[in-house]
Amino acid sequence: MIAIIDYKMGNLRSAQKGFEHAGVADVVVTDDAEVVRAADGIVLPGVGAFRDASANLKASGLWELLLSRVAEGTPFLGICLGMQLLASVGLEDGEWEGLGMIPGTCERLPGGVKIPHIGWNTVAYPRQSRLFDGIPPETAFYFVHSYRLLPSDPSCIIGSTEYGVPFAAAVQTGSAYAVQFHPEKSSDMGLRLLANFGAIVTEGGSR
Repeated sequence: MIAIIDYKMGNLRSAQKGFEHAGVADVVVTDDAEVVRAADGIVLPGVGAFRDASANLKASGLWELLLSRVAEGTPFLGICLGMQLLASVGLEDGEWEGLGMIPGTCERLPGGVKIPHIGWNTVAYPRQSRLFDGIPPETAFYFVHSYRLLPSDPSCIIGSTEYGVPFAAAVQTGSAYAVQFHPEKSSDMGLRLLANFGAIVTEGGSR
């Protein structure tokens, strides 16, 4: 079973529907700690402000549980805001604590381009990850965001794109994966990515 964490941010149900359309049926949206503790995989989607997301996740009581489950090797997928929250700190109208799974900062996209970034951008793969199995390099995915994750160690980047500047479109550390784009809105290849994560959960591993 895959648990989509309900921390009162948007996009939860569309992520659930995306998994269902990808053929991954055993997916629930939940804020129940016992369900998250028993889950084979965990998903953290979301749209909105880093500050609110950090506060809501802490208030849910799931912050430490999420970190401990990932530390145990439970497959995890962050989507959009769920990727940004992996940073050590978010710099949106102040400084806000992130989960720290990916040391680094979440910062606003630089000037010179229209913000928010909305639309399709191709993604290159700096290193191999099973999250992108069967998805050709330079496949386009759908982005909607104003901020980006800047990892301290770029070796965690498994997908990169460019909008004004190059930035991380996907990252991986151990069994934790995250994407800045919305796979559930990215047509067949986005659904393939969700199916790949479903297979990772079923197999309980990473490479």
